[in-house]
Amino acid sequence: MVEVRVLRAGSGPVDVAGVLLAPGAGATRDNRTLVALDTALTAVGLPVRRVDLPRGATAAPARVREEADAFAADLGVGTERLVVGGRSFGGRMSSMAVADGLAVAGLLLLSYPLHPPGKPGSLRVEHLPRVTVPVLAVSGATDPFGTPDELATHLATLAGPTTLVVVPGAHGPADAPVVAAVRDWLT
Repeated sequence: MVEVRVLRAGSGPVDVAGVLLAPGAGATRDNRTLVALDTALTAVGLPVRRVDLPRGATAAPARVREEADAFAADLGVGTERLVVGGRSFGGRMSSMAVADGLAVAGLLLLSYPLHPPGKPGSLRVEHLPRVTVPVLAVSGATDPFGTPDELATHLATLAGPTTLVVVPGAHGPADAPVVAAVRDWLT
């Protein structure tokens, strides 16, 4: 069963020219979920670029910004026409880049790592209130990095329109419901 919670009403991104996706920690741009999203979104005419990120909360957001600038330039648009995000670490680093001023059309948070497993007091949320763009968060119902209720509580601090979609599974849910949620949000 898929559960959709609209945390802050509003529309999704508009006039999107492309989607930039980054993987979780220890994964590459060839992560199965990113590949599935690339295939599905490209099939409906939306260009996708999958990128690798360096480790570290300083270098990775800077790389998101660099990759967004390069992708936008290749598409002949500004970064405000891109949706950026990714899975786990990739989504978190993208959210940090957006919170620090990267102008984009929207943000994808797939399996957002709200806190380390078993450590709900070690939250990774201080930057979230500075995110003002539309956000789609997709998370597994039993994700040890954040329960649906924990995510709903902390994602409600986002300033822009925010939707949380909870799908069956843990930190790496099946691709089909994740792809469907992202495709529906973008189209």
